[in-house]
Amino acid sequence: MVNTQVQKGLMTMASILNRFKLKWKKSAKSKGTKSRKFGTFSGVFIPDVLTILGVIMFLRLGWVVGNAGFLGAVVIILLAKSITICTGLSLASITTNIRIGAGGAYSIISKSLGLEAGGSIGIPFYISQTLSAALYIIGFTEGWLRIFPDHVPLVVATTSWLSLLVISYISAHFAIKVQYLIMAILAGSLLSFFLAPVDIPQSSELVGNFEDASFWVVFAIFFPAVTGIMAGANMSGDLKDPRRALPIGTLSSIFVTMVIYIVLAWVLSRIASPEELRTNQMIMVDKALWAPVIIAGILGATLSSALGSMLGAPRILQALAAQRTVPFHQFFAAKSRKNEPRNAIIFTGIFIEVALILGNIDLLASLITMFFLITYGMLNLVVFIQQSMRIISFRPTFQIPQLVSFLGATGCIFMMFLINAVFSIIAIIIIIILYIWLERRELKSNFGDLRGGLFLVLAERASRVAMNYPRHQISWKPDLLLPIDDPKVWAGPLLFIRNITYPSGSIFAFTVQKNENNNTKSALQDLLEPIKRDGVLVSTTVIDDSSFEHGVKLVIQTLSGSAFRPNILFLTIGADNNNDDVINKLVFDAAKNRLGVSILRQHSRKAFGMQRSINLWLRDKSPNWHLAMLISLQLQINWNGTINLVTASQEKGDEGRLAGFLEKLGDRARLPSMTEFHVLIGPFKDVVKEAPPADINIFGMGHGAVSFDFIREISELTKSTCLFVRDSGEESALV
Repeated sequence: MVNTQVQKGLMTMASILNRFKLKWKKSAKSKGTKSRKFGTFSGVFIPDVLTILGVIMFLRLGWVVGNAGFLGAVVIILLAKSITICTGLSLASITTNIRIGAGGAYSIISKSLGLEAGGSIGIPFYISQTLSAALYIIGFTEGWLRIFPDHVPLVVATTSWLSLLVISYISAHFAIKVQYLIMAILAGSLLSFFLAPVDIPQSSELVGNFEDASFWVVFAIFFPAVTGIMAGANMSGDLKDPRRALPIGTLSSIFVTMVIYIVLAWVLSRIASPEELRTNQMIMVDKALWAPVIIAGILGATLSSALGSMLGAPRILQALAAQRTVPFHQFFAAKSRKNEPRNAIIFTGIFIEVALILGNIDLLASLITMFFLITYGMLNLVVFIQQSMRIISFRPTFQIPQLVSFLGATGCIFMMFLINAVFSIIAIIIIIILYIWLERRELKSNFGDLRGGLFLVLAERASRVAMNYPRHQISWKPDLLLPIDDPKVWAGPLLFIRNITYPSGSIFAFTVQKNENNNTKSALQDLLEPIKRDGVLVSTTVIDDSSFEHGVKLVIQTLSGSAFRPNILFLTIGADNNNDDVINKLVFDAAKNRLGVSILRQHSRKAFGMQRSINLWLRDKSPNWHLAMLISLQLQINWNGTINLVTASQEKGDEGRLAGFLEKLGDRARLPSMTEFHVLIGPFKDVVKEAPPADINIFGMGHGAVSFDFIREISELTKSTCLFVRDSGEESALV
């Protein structure tokens, strides 16, 4: 009897649908080919409601009430809805601040955190939407087979798929009109259930005993029922006024469906015992005033959810393609004259059918849910970040408390691991891999994003904290202040500079020029680009000044008060003495402003040799060796070389004492085990020739005037490049 009624009902539905489709075709011809946009009700509210009120409502809500009782079910509904409410509020806030564009969540994340972040979320989200459509069609097929058990499942699924594909291909407007019909069927099914005879079982309880599963397991099974709020956002490119439609449509659909779920839970608790609710998933069909309309509602709910996914997924793919985020982007980015992404629709349809033929996609259901939750969480995170940055560009007309976006983001993460920790980890790994892949493609967007500003804000806040704490020797790293006289001819020491700053150091390079021009700035940037590509933090600028000495002094004085000030002034000297006086004055200014100094004298023929061995010269009882040792260690690591610790004395009787001094110092400074110790006896200019051969010799430099003749002479005596170093007093090789 029920089957006969259902068949009649379905035949009536088919007849109405055919007349509805014919009427739509006639009206479409009269209105031409100009694309029309959707309003709040048709473009957001209807798709959201039909996606939220799905199969779980009909087939699992009774089981939830049977285990949790009415009050327990309400707690579960409210807890689940709290996450989507936070996400809906965040969505409402962000969409009243930016022009969202096509792609919904993908567009929002891309415009906030860049194409790499948007794509790494958008691609899995597209796949999830597509596979969701396949899952909904399988759900429809299972419902259909309950009525017609002799029908072939693949034929039913393929027929359903083809019908939905045709509807979505014709146009989104036709699909929305079909959804109106499904909405009417769904409303009728709910009315039929609400009018069911109420029978209050004596064993009914307000709070259940959770006999089949714990509270959190029941919650995890119910939670997918409240997702689906992105169905309207996915249509963002087809909305008349996304700034108005998305907030109103999304939030109203959340609250309306919340009321429906609570009322349904109350009715279920009044018409059946907990035992019936837990064991009979078709309880709503059995208890309804008219069973066929409930079955029609189940079928309609699965079809509407599938149709919503088949409308939204191609639009996400088209938006991804428009920003060249996916392969074959030119094909997928194309749109028809009616603004329909038909290439993306066809590809998505084929993707869905392949999934239906392969079957066994139920295993992916948890992964699909993870990607939905990650998307929701990222939306909340985007809003939370912009609220935290307190930038003037974030001034949405719909304001929400910062706690809302924070709870939405953390709640989504909590739900992911609650539902399935393994699939949560897999989903996060997939997104990280996609982000790395997209970052390597060096995508260029036609809009800005927050990343630069975000890191700048973090740096500024960190600098405020850092200013309250004095620099400590334990956190020392090489931060070079590098004055360059002419970047067009200054290239010799670059690799050496890289090797004393990599990986954690930084370089502030500048040149001084009268009447600054772009060619000089470009030449300076090109000069340092190889070091920058290695990951060393490099900043460059051109100082407009007629005097090189005066310009360098200004930079030293200006940066001395910065939280990220350099700690080493790096200078070079050549064979002539034209700049000796200027260098002497700069060394004096560096000492006044707590800067260490290193002066490089590069050997004209040997340069840096094989970049393997380092001679570090130490004077007995001299306090000026910490910076020299730290630079030696940096070179040893980056050259994968060896250090020779060398000292000299004119007294032969000092040899044993100095050897002990070097060994003790090497131990306290934790020098590499391959370090060798050398004590040389005799006049310094004689023994320097007897030192072990090295690619560079590093010497301490006194705090008086610089002896340039000595520097040039030592370089010739050692037949190597030499570095002369003076401590600032703020570094230590012993910490």
